[in-house]
Amino acid sequence: MAKMTELEKQNARLEKEYYKTHKRIYKLSAGDITFNIINYLFFALFTFTCIFPFYYLFIQTISGRDLVAKGAITFIPRAIQFKNYTDILDNQPILTAFGVSIARTLIGTTLSVLASGLIGYLVTQERMWHRKFWYRFMIITMYFNAGMIPWVMNMRLLGLTGNFLAYIIPGIVAPYNIILVKTYIESIPDELEESAFIDGAGYMTVFRKIVWPLCKPILATIAIFGAVGHWNSFTDSLMLMTDKPSLYTLQHLLYNYLNQAAALKSQMNAHTGVEAEQLTASVVQYTVSMVTIIPILVVYPFMQRYFEKGIMLGAVKG
Repeated sequence: MAKMTELEKQNARLEKEYYKTHKRIYKLSAGDITFNIINYLFFALFTFTCIFPFYYLFIQTISGRDLVAKGAITFIPRAIQFKNYTDILDNQPILTAFGVSIARTLIGTTLSVLASGLIGYLVTQERMWHRKFWYRFMIITMYFNAGMIPWVMNMRLLGLTGNFLAYIIPGIVAPYNIILVKTYIESIPDELEESAFIDGAGYMTVFRKIVWPLCKPILATIAIFGAVGHWNSFTDSLMLMTDKPSLYTLQHLLYNYLNQAAALKSQMNAHTGVEAEQLTASVVQYTVSMVTIIPILVVYPFMQRYFEKGIMLGAVKG
């Protein structure tokens, strides 16, 4: 027992000496402290400038309409209410566009992730017929394209104007995503695939049971890219759905409303029968903008843990 006590004393003494040395080695100088303060202040200010526009937009939508119209809301919300959102969501075109955007994002992102995963795996297999040619054929499309007008003409010839498939088909194969997946798969030890082949597994079995589960970080990364791209896109809707308002995306509708907010204000005031505190053009713009932003803000934090790992491992080599 006495030996244990002596050993404990010796360990405590060594630990105390270690911490003294550690503290002495890493003691901050006045310059280090000044640098840290400036660094923290800079990034705090940078964070504030990134967050404040969303915060400002949000407090405008939940504050009293008369106060917003007077410009009385600057930093603190007043007369809090959520009637702006209920009034906006009672508007049938907005609900329809919201459904189109959600359907487009879910279907388009899912198919893009599946295609990127499968093609990225195939181009890593040396047995694939003319593998290098097909890989380079895909990559060259990142650097050369015909332009907007030929693209619209081509979509029209393919019968994709006024067609929901125009949102889905062009984005299924994304060369940049394939590069990321290919590079990530090349970082997986070859022995895992070889052992599966020895046990009699085919390419699809290896892909489904080994490669796909191991690729979750990079697949989640390209899912973020795809979802944000689909959700925010409005050019294709603007160009291809001019005669099909029922297929407008939420961003396309927001673009129209930002240009025609006064007309929408009159329409919604007539619809809701609001007399005392009518919707103003600015309130309509703020609320519709917030409705388009919220889904991405809600989804992104759940995917962020995969993002850094996936993008770093998928971009080490090409």
